[in-house]
Amino acid sequence: IQNKNKHLESQAHQLLDLCQRLSEENADLRKQLGNMNGERAELIELKEKARNQVEGMITRLRSMENA
Repeated sequence: IQNKNKHLESQAHQLLDLCQRLSEENADLRKQLGNMNGERAELIELKEKARNQVEGMITRLRSMENA
């Protein structure tokens, strides 16, 4: 019975350690996700600015052709 109790206690400690590691990993992944979402928003904004600049250049080129 004592061996069985020690085994169960060992398994309980392993389970608690695993839960702690998973909790820390989950927090790290959530932080990474937040950072990636921020980077994504910045890239979308940069893409939109570049698109507007290209459209402006095309408009100016077309107006030069027509002049």
